[in-house]
Amino acid sequence: MGTTTKIRRRPEAFNIVNGAILLLIAVACIYPFIYIASVSVSDGPYVASSQVYLLPKGLNFETYRYIFTNPRLGIVQGVLNSVFYTVVGTFVAVILTYCTAYVLSRKKFRGRHFIMMAFLASWIFEAGIIPNYIINDRLGLVNSRWVMILPGAISTFLLIVTRAYLESIPDELEESASIDGANDFQIMWKIYLPLAVPVLATTGIFYAVTIWNSFLIPLIYLQDKSLQPIQLVLYNLLINQDPHSTSLENLTLHGHQILPQNIQAATMILAIVPILFFYPFAQRYFTKGITIGALKG
Repeated sequence: MGTTTKIRRRPEAFNIVNGAILLLIAVACIYPFIYIASVSVSDGPYVASSQVYLLPKGLNFETYRYIFTNPRLGIVQGVLNSVFYTVVGTFVAVILTYCTAYVLSRKKFRGRHFIMMAFLASWIFEAGIIPNYIINDRLGLVNSRWVMILPGAISTFLLIVTRAYLESIPDELEESASIDGANDFQIMWKIYLPLAVPVLATTGIFYAVTIWNSFLIPLIYLQDKSLQPIQLVLYNLLINQDPHSTSLENLTLHGHQILPQNIQAATMILAIVPILFFYPFAQRYFTKGITIGALKG
């Protein structure tokens, strides 16, 4: 009896320890975000004296009001640029990835293996920054919004994932649609596209996060400040403070002091929060994708 009791208690103790470790990891991941959010809405003197640890002190939203009403900082324009790049870039990337994956998943298309090998070769043996810059410059993409959309429109990894998903759909659907008189375009858009929503939602999240967090591409190709995304604006405010650009100063608005730390923290929040709203929208498609995969298995 004693041995049986010990054996039963071990899993419970293990679950408690495992849960405690996961809780500590979650707190370690969430705390920096909470701290930055608290600094962004705290009064300047509390921030300067390092009195903000978890909850805000001297709660006010003057920093955000100052950011939204002061276009010379370029923060609002940076957020709008990032939203445009993410929305348009994700839409274009998902459509092109789906169309390419559909064609490469059709067994009757004879050149699909050669084209797939070309994608893999370009993925493994990447040319480098300088050749890419020369090509994009010749294409007129330097200081153009399209440089954030077209060069990375098809990810080889996501193309492979989408192609594998489409290949797992039974061929009988295509055959029955062809018998009913549907052509290739009708089969692609009306038959396969509704079934591919889970994988397209997954690839859409990857594309959206990649475009929103993109830093190196705008740093190299977008010298025009009116085209720069929020990530590059944040970099200029935190690290690359050009003496000829707008400098952050201590301000007092409506009785609340605003420090550069407040503005930097508020900019970080604006660079993080918008992309977080994309996850709840696509979560139901993840669940549906898992269910479909289980039924197919």
